[in-house]
Amino acid sequence: QVRLADGGGGSIQAGGSLKLSCDYGRIPYSGYCMGWFRKGPKNEREAVAGIGADGSKKYAEFVKGRFTISRNDVQGTLYLQMLNLEPEDTAMYYCAATSVICAWNQFLSSGEYKYWGQGIQVTVSS
Repeated sequence: QVRLADGGGGSIQAGGSLKLSCDYGRIPYSGYCMGWFRKGPKNEREAVAGIGADGSKKYAEFVKGRFTISRNDVQGTLYLQMLNLEPEDTAMYYCAATSVICAWNQFLSSGEYKYWGQGIQVTVSS
């Protein structure tokens, strides 16, 4: 059983920074991808960023170079560093992991992810 534990959210003013983390411990298989997704006020899930087992990354267009996804498989932690936050970034953020090897073009596909964290609220005020 893979369990993901999100952390690091909060309330911040526009232009500020936050770093989200997700503890996934030791996953008993290799080649899995990890990603961050979010649900905003419209409650529609959208992809934010994904990272492969080899460290390759893919970002949603709205990120515009403001966010950085990273992973540390030794510690079992996934990160999302968010800079220059905008009110439109207000959402519940979720980390996720696949149960199989995934390709770069699947990084932002929520259907590829089997395991999900409980979610972290990020609120950005103008």
